[in-house]
Amino acid sequence: MAEYDFDLFSLGAGSGGVAASRRAASYGAKVAICESTRVGGTCVLRGCVPKKLFWYASHLAKDLRDAPGYGWSIGASTLDWGKLTATINAELDRLNGIYLGMLDRAGVTLIEGRGKVIDAHTVEVDGKRYTARRILVATGGWPEVPSIPGAELGMTSNEALDLERLPKRIAIVGGGYIAVEFAGIFGCGGADVTMVLRSDVILRGFDVDVRSALRDEMVGQGIEIKDNTQIESIEKHGDALRLRFADGAEQEVDAVLWATGRAPNTANIGLEEVGVRVDARGAVEVDSWSCTSVPSIFAIGDCTTRVQLTPVAIADGRALVQTLYNNNPIEVDHENIATAVFSDPPVGTVGLTEAEARASIDGEVDIYRTSFRPMKHVLADRKERVMMKLIVERETDRVVGAHMVGMDAPEIVQAVGIAMKAGATKRHFDTTVGIHPTSAEEFTTMFERLEPV
Repeated sequence: MAEYDFDLFSLGAGSGGVAASRRAASYGAKVAICESTRVGGTCVLRGCVPKKLFWYASHLAKDLRDAPGYGWSIGASTLDWGKLTATINAELDRLNGIYLGMLDRAGVTLIEGRGKVIDAHTVEVDGKRYTARRILVATGGWPEVPSIPGAELGMTSNEALDLERLPKRIAIVGGGYIAVEFAGIFGCGGADVTMVLRSDVILRGFDVDVRSALRDEMVGQGIEIKDNTQIESIEKHGDALRLRFADGAEQEVDAVLWATGRAPNTANIGLEEVGVRVDARGAVEVDSWSCTSVPSIFAIGDCTTRVQLTPVAIADGRALVQTLYNNNPIEVDHENIATAVFSDPPVGTVGLTEAEARASIDGEVDIYRTSFRPMKHVLADRKERVMMKLIVERETDRVVGAHMVGMDAPEIVQAVGIAMKAGATKRHFDTTVGIHPTSAEEFTTMFERLEPV
C-alpha cells in the first residue's frame, strides 16, 4: 500500500502549477492538482492573454486613424465592445479546454475546489483530505481594493475584462503596469481616461527615462493624470459614480477601475499554521530551489516573493520538477529577465535601471539614449516617439540594462535580453550590422555617450 495518495499535490492550476504538474507526471510521479475556478490561472483567464487581445483590438483604432496618410479611404468605424468581449471569452473557453486536455493526457488528477494545507503532507479540498509526499503551492495573486466608502462600486482588472460596453468616462486608480495598460486599452477604445495616483510616479521601479517617456506619450494622447491625489469615497449618482477626493474636489465618471496592486493569494489556506514562512504581504518565502521553510512544501509563482511574471512561474515549476523527479538539479537564474508593459505605447525592459546600476556597480556607468519618431508614424503625421536606452558598465563594457518605450518594444527587447544573457558588451552592439529601416537597428547605432549630470 502506498505511503501517500500522491507524490505531488499542487494547489492552484495556473500556468506555474499546470507546468509543474504535467512535467512531474511525465517523469512518473502520481500527481493531483486542485483549482476552485477554471484551469489556466491569472495569465490565461484574467491577465496576459485577454489583456493582450483587448490591447490588439483597441489599438486598431490608431491604425484606422493612420490609414489616410497611406492613401486609404476608410469609412466610419465603430467598436462593438460587447462583441469583442464575447469573442475573447470564447477564446478563453477554448484555452481552458486545452489546459484541461493537457492535464488529462498527462495523467494528472484534477480536483475541483479550494485547497487548504492541513499538515506537511496533507491537503484538504472541500472537506476531503488527501496525502502527498510533497505539496506545491501555486495559488497566484489577487487584486487588492482599498478600504474606503463605496469601494465596492469600482471594479478590478478581473471584472474589467467582462464589460459589455465601453465606459465613456473611467477613472483608473493606481500607476503600476495594470493601470497604464488599461489606460491605453480604454483610451484607444474611445473612453475619456483619468488616472488617479497617490504619488506622482507611474511604473514605480522602472527606469526613470521609461517612466518619463511613457507619461509624456500618455498625456499627449489625452489621458489625464491626477498626481498626489487620493479618493476618499465613491457614491452612486444616477447612472454615474461620483468621486470625492481628499482635497474636497469631486469628479463624475461612469466606471472606476482599482489598479492598486495585487496580493499573494495565500490567505486562509493553512500555510502559517503548518510553519510555512510568509512575509507581511502574505508572500511565501522560498529559497533558490523553491523550497519553503517546511521541507516537503514548495512554492512558485505570484504567491511567492519572486518576480511576478508568468514565464518565471513556469520556469521555476519546471526546474523544481527536474530537480525532484528527473535527477537533474536546476536553479533558475532570475537575473536579466526581460519584461513588457502593454501600455500605449508599449514598454520593453531587461536588466538594471540607471538608478540600480549606479547604486550596485562599483565603478563608472555609461548611459546611451536616443529618441526618434519611427518611420511608420511619418506619413500618418503621428507625433508619437520611441525612446531607447542602454546602460553599460564602463570597466567591462558589459550592457547591464536595456529599455525601450515605443512601437514593437516588447518584441525587440526580447531579443536584446538573449544578447544580455550571453554577456553582450557595448562593442557587440556597436559592431552588429543593423537591419534597415527598423526601429530595432537603433540599438546598434547609439554611439554617443551621455555626459553625467
